[in-house]
Amino acid sequence: MARQQRAIRTRRTILEAAAAVFDERGYTSATIGEILDRAGVTKGALYFHFGSKEELAIGVFEEQLAIPLPPQSSKLQELVDSGLVLARRLRSEPLVRASVGLALDQGAMDLDRAQAFGMWFEQNVQRLAEAKAQGELLQHVDVAETAELLVGSFSGVQLLSQLRCQRRDLERRVVVMFEHFLPSICVPAVLARLDVSVERAERVLAEAPEVGEGQVLPAPA
Repeated sequence: MARQQRAIRTRRTILEAAAAVFDERGYTSATIGEILDRAGVTKGALYFHFGSKEELAIGVFEEQLAIPLPPQSSKLQELVDSGLVLARRLRSEPLVRASVGLALDQGAMDLDRAQAFGMWFEQNVQRLAEAKAQGELLQHVDVAETAELLVGSFSGVQLLSQLRCQRRDLERRVVVMFEHFLPSICVPAVLARLDVSVERAERVLAEAPEVGEGQVLPAPA
């Protein structure tokens, strides 16, 4: 058990170091040597967990989905919760900031950035499909198109918030996004019950089940 915990801590240390170097230097300019120096681990330890720089980037991508949120009777509430919690984590967690930065790094030509968006897209597809099965969505709503629009909208909102004020107002901007987005997809009776507020993320995180240090949840199938 002690060896397993050390391995988990080492993996987390490497991810945090990689995230910092990617954030400062960009994916293309970052080197394994710089990441090793920042992490303070051996090359063998790094390659035990990650086979390449691209695998490191994928590990950073997965941090967007690393926190399981408490289930709600409304799947649209879960969708809102995931967006608001991601906004909060973007402001407070360097690993999550690096994940989004990598996904939007247009200079990272040799990195499959579509994978990061794909994990996020599939998560939204799953929640929207469940919402539709429960009768929460308007009849005309196409689940895949809606998930894609939501990913694109959030990406643009967070980028604008970053440029304008270093994401200090990100939760409020995401609330506004949902206030405009939800009426076009949600049946009125469900819409009236949704909690879309700046304070929602803090309440959800307080109720979230604990995840072991360094544990990363798999992306939805």
